[in-house]
Amino acid sequence: MNKLDRLLQQRPGQDIWRGGRGQTRQAATVSSGHAALDAALAGGGWPRGALCELLTETSAPGIITLLAPAVAQLARERRWIALISPPSRPCATAFSAHGIDLSRLLLVRPRKAEQQAWALEQALRAGSCSAVLAWSGESFSRTQLRRLQLAARDGDCQGFLIRPARHAARPSPAALRLMLQPRANGLRIEILKQQGGWPVEGFILPWPTRH
Repeated sequence: MNKLDRLLQQRPGQDIWRGGRGQTRQAATVSSGHAALDAALAGGGWPRGALCELLTETSAPGIITLLAPAVAQLARERRWIALISPPSRPCATAFSAHGIDLSRLLLVRPRKAEQQAWALEQALRAGSCSAVLAWSGESFSRTQLRRLQLAARDGDCQGFLIRPARHAARPSPAALRLMLQPRANGLRIEILKQQGGWPVEGFILPWPTRH
């Protein structure tokens, strides 16, 4: 009997987890509020306390509609929802329509790229934000993205980084990467990478029906 086998026998079920023994460790998730998307995401929702990259050719259309149900859920934790460098002034009516408490919104507009990366990392790590939505056209190094991923984990914060689609070709340590393409009938979503699951080919998430 080798040393590993003896260790497993001496300390069963304590500090050591063994794969393939009917045990699973499922990371915490937050429902996206969209059944089709939840079904495609490993764990059934956005990975909790993680960095999610949303890659798109356009900066605004469909993003708030996609994220609003989860953000509304997270806002009930009574922590801040930080918006960093949004492309336009946030529409209060749109947030209110999704049940998001406007008093919990925090708008941050850094003047320089290095200030943006710093503000994003601090907001994710602080523990005072339940979600951070950041828009950036800048290139982030792998080290910077790794720091953001760790900051989201340490702060138990939902991080959404909205970036141009051209960055999809570069590797990233983000827990989840989605390619988003607005269409007339909805938002086309392709899951490029997800921890605990496989990439998923593009599918259409229909726009909400307006009454």
